Amino acid sequence: MGLTVDEVLSGVDLTGKVFVITGATSGLGLVTARGLASTGATVVLAGRDPQRLLSAAEDITSETPTAAVETVEMELDNLASVRSAAAELDARFPRIDVLINNAGVMFTPFGRPEDGFELQLGVNHLGHFELTRRLVPLLLNAESARVINLSSDGHKIFDIDLDDPNWQQAPYDKFKAYGASKTANVLFTVALDARYRDSGVRSFAVHPGTVATSLSRYMSKGDMKAMMGLGSADRDPAAAPPRLEVIPVEQGAATSVWGAVSDELAGLGGLYLADCAISANVAPYAVDPQRAEQLWTISERLCGSPAAQSRT
Repeated sequence: MGLTVDEVLSGVDLTGKVFVITGATSGLGLVTARGLASTGATVVLAGRDPQRLLSAAEDITSETPTAAVETVEMELDNLASVRSAAAELDARFPRIDVLINNAGVMFTPFGRPEDGFELQLGVNHLGHFELTRRLVPLLLNAESARVINLSSDGHKIFDIDLDDPNWQQAPYDKFKAYGASKTANVLFTVALDARYRDSGVRSFAVHPGTVATSLSRYMSKGDMKAMMGLGSADRDPAAAPPRLEVIPVEQGAATSVWGAVSDELAGLGGLYLADCAISANVAPYAVDPQRAEQLWTISERLCGSPAAQSRT
């Protein structure tokens, strides 16, 4: 049995620390926030639905009445919303100690929201890329900060096509698009850590395990069979993620929390974490520094320059 959030946080005092968590109204994000709030940290819940944010905050304070919980509205598939949320956080907090980019979508039907990005790449990577980029000054103010990016072993399904990241040329495949977005999470982690490690900001990518959450709401029974390597004959079984036993959400969130607070990671970064440990079980293409830099440059181009954004 793996560790739970409570076990990771046993004896940990985070009083005075500020944590921002995306997708914090349910599933892994809510369990992560609940655990961190119980240790004295100020926890900022980021999500798109104000009522769900309020309910999540009430859920946490009902369990820990002294918890310091705040909220910020943000839609990751809308860069204007991301920028607005980042500006609000900048106005409200002098620093951020840990940013946990937890939110995500999986196996969605093809979509291209307002900014023109393929939906899974937009939500899972580009929205978080823009949020993180905007919050770098607050992370630097913490002097020793961490960014946790939720990836998964699903990154092994497919590498991201840096020449066609938004599926404008290749026929859309929701499995491959998800895998590409999770690969992007790891590559972003590598590039972010390389850029800011000398300034005290370290970054980690996390595989939470196979957890039954609302993330799987777009999956049919056929999709599940395909994911377990039992589906259509035209899908390469070697490309499917390993068949894993579903674990409780309290265990699934533990690795994110461990990455955020563990002293064992002091002085380290740019790593892939699983089962509350550093993991070597990551595809080489996802940790290639040159490709990480290429993705960073592409992401900057897609999101636009900060100077141009500030005038919009």
